[in-house]
Amino acid sequence: MGVYELVRSEDAAGPAVDLEAGRCRLSPPPASPASPAAPRQRLVSLDVFRGITVLLMIIVDDAGSFIPAMNHSPWDGVTIADFVMPFFLFIVGVALALAYKRVPDKWEATGKATLRTLKLFCVGLVLQGGFFHGVRSLTFGVDVSQIRLMGILQRIAIAYLVTALCQIWLKGDDDVESGLDLIKRYRYQLLVGLLITVTYMALLYGTYVPDWEYQISGPGSMEKTFSVKCGVRGDSGPGCNAVGMIDRKILGIQHLYGRPVYARSQQCSINSPQNGPLPRDAPSWCQAPFDPEGLLSSVMAIVTCLIGLQFGHIIVHFQKHKQRIMHWLVPSFGMLVLAFALDLFGMQMNKPLYTVSYTLATAGVAGLLFAGIYTLVDLYGYRRPTIAMEWMGMHALMIFVLIACNVLPMFIHGFYWGDPSNNLLKFIGIKA
Repeated sequence: MGVYELVRSEDAAGPAVDLEAGRCRLSPPPASPASPAAPRQRLVSLDVFRGITVLLMIIVDDAGSFIPAMNHSPWDGVTIADFVMPFFLFIVGVALALAYKRVPDKWEATGKATLRTLKLFCVGLVLQGGFFHGVRSLTFGVDVSQIRLMGILQRIAIAYLVTALCQIWLKGDDDVESGLDLIKRYRYQLLVGLLITVTYMALLYGTYVPDWEYQISGPGSMEKTFSVKCGVRGDSGPGCNAVGMIDRKILGIQHLYGRPVYARSQQCSINSPQNGPLPRDAPSWCQAPFDPEGLLSSVMAIVTCLIGLQFGHIIVHFQKHKQRIMHWLVPSFGMLVLAFALDLFGMQMNKPLYTVSYTLATAGVAGLLFAGIYTLVDLYGYRRPTIAMEWMGMHALMIFVLIACNVLPMFIHGFYWGDPSNNLLKFIGIKA
């Protein structure tokens, strides 16, 4: 993919912006023939935002087990951990608006976007499909009949592809001088987001969920069967929602995530919101697999990415910092108000289901955070305090693979002298 230049900010002290292959760069003004070309730099604010999200992901993974506020909500409600995935999706949308600002060959761009999607999906399948079974056991390999098909990178890949296609094919030629002009130019992209939202709500609240069964391995490798009584339509509880039913029907229950988040709910754990033994009157669905990155919930993840895409358009079409910031703040606050209104009237914020209220709330917070980072980093130039976040944002995928997917811990535990306990951790004085 070529380099796509962005519009210079007239009140900016820094240079203009361009982005290549989804990576933001700052390019200086055209050099005179006598002067050498200056090296290009990345758009810092997007890297810092991505780095903050990566750091938040690491903190959640490490501290979530003993700090409830840093762990995912067992079902309804939102915690700090529940913002990580939407933040990544929002960032992808912003980057795509810059990467596909100009598309000389739409079919070539479509082919490259599709190839990137397949690569990202396959990486996610290897990392989260069950290939790495455990850090301490160091076992590897996966039974394809039991492999987990969806995951974090797979969801990002799906949202990336749909959003990229929208940016490549669905944008008008209207001049943009105001927020209304921006809506008019990208009205078909907004229509896609609206259709996705309506389809999701129709499936979630209109699909009939029948009774169903599942099996788990009991003592002595015996299979134990549980029956879940449903026979309802529009239920948003853990056991009888359409999101889980669609995953069971299409993906197969054996390909879903085996440690459902609702296992930490009060109905399923005496130590809620932490994991614990089942209560005596625990519902039959407490141990059933449920994928937090399933098919129907990933449909709404596309909407988060599309929202980020519209925020990226603001960078492209508005030249002044104040214009950009105001056009970010107004929709961000609007989405938050609508999200809390929907939650108040019964459409709870729910990350496993990726409800509309959850989508709006997390996208609104992402917009506000991005506007704040942009103001500090790009407007006022406070780069030194964010240098670590910038580095993490530039290497987000590498950090995800090494830390979040246990590749680095397995490496540390995997090399030892004579006995597995004599590993690198013991060598540097840390108890394994």
